[in-house]
Amino acid sequence: MAAPFMNEDFLLDTETARRLYHDYAEALPIIDYHCHVSPKEIWEDRRFGTITDAWLEADHYKWRAIRSNGAAEEKVTGSASAREKFDAFAAMLEKAMGNPLYHWTHLELKRYFGYDGCLSSKTADEVWNLCNAKLKEPGMGVRGLIEQSGVEVVCTTDDPADSLEYHEKLQKDQSFAVRVLPAWRPDKAVHLNADGFTGYIAALGEAAGMEIDSFDRLLGALSRRMDFFAGMGCRASDHSLGYAFYRPTGKETADGIFQKALRGEDLTLEEIEGYQTELLLFLGREYGRRDWVMQLHLGPVRNASRRVFQSVGPDAGCDCMGPALDSRPLAAFLDSLDGDGLLPKTILYSLNPNDNALLGSLIGCFQHSDGSRPAVPGKMQQGSAWWFNDTLEGMREQLRTLASTSLLGNFVGMLTDSRSFLSYTRHEYFRRILCGLLGRWVQEGLVPADYDLLGGLVSDVSYYNAKRYFGF
Repeated sequence: MAAPFMNEDFLLDTETARRLYHDYAEALPIIDYHCHVSPKEIWEDRRFGTITDAWLEADHYKWRAIRSNGAAEEKVTGSASAREKFDAFAAMLEKAMGNPLYHWTHLELKRYFGYDGCLSSKTADEVWNLCNAKLKEPGMGVRGLIEQSGVEVVCTTDDPADSLEYHEKLQKDQSFAVRVLPAWRPDKAVHLNADGFTGYIAALGEAAGMEIDSFDRLLGALSRRMDFFAGMGCRASDHSLGYAFYRPTGKETADGIFQKALRGEDLTLEEIEGYQTELLLFLGREYGRRDWVMQLHLGPVRNASRRVFQSVGPDAGCDCMGPALDSRPLAAFLDSLDGDGLLPKTILYSLNPNDNALLGSLIGCFQHSDGSRPAVPGKMQQGSAWWFNDTLEGMREQLRTLASTSLLGNFVGMLTDSRSFLSYTRHEYFRRILCGLLGRWVQEGLVPADYDLLGGLVSDVSYYNAKRYFGF
C-alpha cells in the first residue's frame, strides 16, 4: 500500500521516529546561525507581491533547476513576467522528484499557504492564485513569516565594511522579538585577487575611520570593525574558500604582496596563498580571543559558466563541487591556532560529500581544551550537509558519518544558508530525517529504545546545542 505524500508522519517510518519528532523536535524554536537573508527587508517588513517574488527572486537552487528544464534565461533571471517565471518553475518541478527542491517546495506550500496538493503545470493556476491571495493577508510579511516559523535567532551574513544600520534598528525595535544578529564575512578582504579589491580596501578604511596603506593597517582596520560587530552582538564568522591551503609567509612578506595587489599587479598563486594564510591566521586568533565561532565553507568552484557570470553575476546557479579536500594544510592551519592557544570554536563544511569522513576524523584532533578556558563539548564541528548535499540522502549520510567518527549528540544541527524567508521548513526537514534515522537504529537494535535518552539527543541537536555553542 502506498504511503500518503507528505502527511504529518512524512519521513517518520517507525513508531520511534514518530514519537521522537512529534514529542521532542517539532515544537522547538529555530536558531538559524547562518543564512543570507536581508536585514533591511526584515526591518522594513517587506511584503511580496507574488509568490514569484518570494520564491524565485534570489534562489539560485531554483534558477539552476529551471534552466535544466530548458527554460530561456528571460524566464529565470530576465525580463519575463512574474507569472511566466512561476509557470517555468511549476513545469520544472513535476520533473524534479528526488531533488530536494521537490520536498522543500511542498513543505513550504503546506506550512505557509495551507496547500496539500502537488505543484505542476496542471495545478499552476490554483497554486498561483492561492499563494498570491495568502501573501496579501496580515502576518505574511517578512517578519510574520519568521515569527510563524518559530525562529528565535537569525544570523545574517555581513561584510566588515557594512554599517549594520538595519541590525541596529531591529535591536531597538521592541515590537519584533526575534533576535537578528550580524555574522562576520570578510571574504572581500581575503580574496585580494578578485576584481574591485583596491576599491574595497578604500571602503573598508572609510568604515574603520583610517587609511589602509599597509598590511598592518589592514589588520588594525579589521580589528576595529570586529569590535564594532561584537558590540552589535556578533557571535560568528564565516569564510568561503575554494580549497584548503597553508602557506605562512610572515607579515613583512604579506605586506609586500598586499602592496602589489593595491597597485593592480599580477600575483602568483604562492603570493595569493601566502597573503591569505597570514590574514586567516590573524582572523582565527581574533575569533579565539573574542569567543566567536569560525565557520569555514570549503570546496566550491565558483562561476563555472563565464557567460552566465558576465550576464547575471555571481551566485547565479553556476557553481559546482571541487575535488576532495587535502586535510594536511587544513590540519596545519588549525594546529597553528591551537599552538597559540587561540583555536576558536570551529565548524568545517565541505561541498564534496567524499570529505565527510575526512572532516569527522579531523575535528577529533582538536577537541581538547587549550587549558586557559573551559572545555567546550563539540568545540570542533563537522558542519551540516551543505548546498548540493542538503538532500534526503546527503543529510542521512552526513549524520551517519558524524555519528561514526565523532559525537552525534554534540552536533549543532541545521541552518538554512538561504536567501529566502520561506526556507525555514528546511529545519523541519532536517529534524524529520534525524528522527527517522534514530528510529531505524532502534528498530535494528543498534541503540536502546530509551526515550529520555533519545529525546534529549534530538532536542539538543535540533535546538539546545546551537543555543549553548554560540552563546545565544
